[in-house]
Amino acid sequence: MKTDKNGAAPRSMLRRKLMIGAAAMALSVAVLPRVGLAQTPPTSEVNTTGLAVTDDTVTVGILHSITGTMAISETGSVQAEKLAIKQINDMGGVLGRKIEVVQEDGSSDWPTFAEKAKKLLVEDKVAAVFGCWTSASRKAVLPVFEQYNGMLYYPTFYEGLEESPNVIYTGQEATQQIIAGLDWVAKEKGAKSFYLLGSDYIWPRTSNKIARKHIEDKLGLKVVGEEYYPLGHTQFNSVINKIKLRKPDVIYAIVVGGSNVAFYKQLKAAGIDMTKEKPLLMTISVTEDEIRGIGGENIEGAYATMKYFQSLENENNAEFVKAFKDMWGQDIVIGDVTQAAYLGPWLWKAAVEKAGSFDIDKIKEASPGIELTTAPEGYVKIHENHHLWSKTRVGHAKADGQYEVVHETTELMEPDPFPEGYQ
Repeated sequence: MKTDKNGAAPRSMLRRKLMIGAAAMALSVAVLPRVGLAQTPPTSEVNTTGLAVTDDTVTVGILHSITGTMAISETGSVQAEKLAIKQINDMGGVLGRKIEVVQEDGSSDWPTFAEKAKKLLVEDKVAAVFGCWTSASRKAVLPVFEQYNGMLYYPTFYEGLEESPNVIYTGQEATQQIIAGLDWVAKEKGAKSFYLLGSDYIWPRTSNKIARKHIEDKLGLKVVGEEYYPLGHTQFNSVINKIKLRKPDVIYAIVVGGSNVAFYKQLKAAGIDMTKEKPLLMTISVTEDEIRGIGGENIEGAYATMKYFQSLENENNAEFVKAFKDMWGQDIVIGDVTQAAYLGPWLWKAAVEKAGSFDIDKIKEASPGIELTTAPEGYVKIHENHHLWSKTRVGHAKADGQYEVVHETTELMEPDPFPEGYQ
């Protein structure tokens, strides 16, 4: 560059540099608002049905039992959903809007779930609800979501035999859990006889109906007993004595909520050592969340059929477990439903951004085909029937309260909520 005798650039060159710099600055200023508008479209464009969406925020609902017998299971779902929402907000939110939460307590009472669902949709006008655990609570709120056109993200493994455009089912249905697990225990453990046990409501009864059909009609094996007890029940000595008399190869247990604590402690006190697998115990309802209350020493040796265990070894899960513990405490545990609950806000975010709108009908249309490569369980994808493609895994309970994964399907299982011959 030419300079004058004092080493300074000529005025013409300085003027030219200043003009170039000013033009560049003007260009960047001109571009930034356009980028901002693309990320934060006008509310009138993304909210045409009166949802709780402003220029800066979008409100969603969380509806789980944080009191009553189901709190032992549902607390983890609330924690997972709040973690996902925090992470999404830290990334800038959804369509440029931070997520705000209205939380309601279903109180382990199905009419209360329906009442709170209506409040969230009609009064709070939330853009989505992440909630429920039991099938009884889901069945109670389903007519509300369909009547008022809300969107529910339901995280629990369940019996299937349902499909609604107003629900995204982020847990497994029967073919991905019940049937796959029974096939494994028959093949790998040589099981021939089963005792079916469950809490007394729709999910355990329907699940055991499917299990019985599969055991007897498909596998040609025997069911030697079937019993049900009310939610919150704590006296299992009578059925334990029946199990000891009938000597099944497998106790197939679908006990839920706080009743699990009493059931597994009483099994051990009655001399049933699950580490010896005589009988073998298989559950589809006890995750690490419930083991925290049961005590690992009281369920060691049992098997569980799920799609997720905290012990899964992959990069996604390592990051998830760390973030979960950092937020909720280092002694916390994470179960299958907790992980499935974590998927809900992320899948909703993806659907909103794909649709370019918070409108429920557009979310419904956009949801099938959405993929999530960052799921702690691994890759998942929303099927046209609003369930997820996922793997099936079998875990072996250890004394430390964790499961060791002893089996997993090599491919994702396609969800089939209405399997032929099981309805």
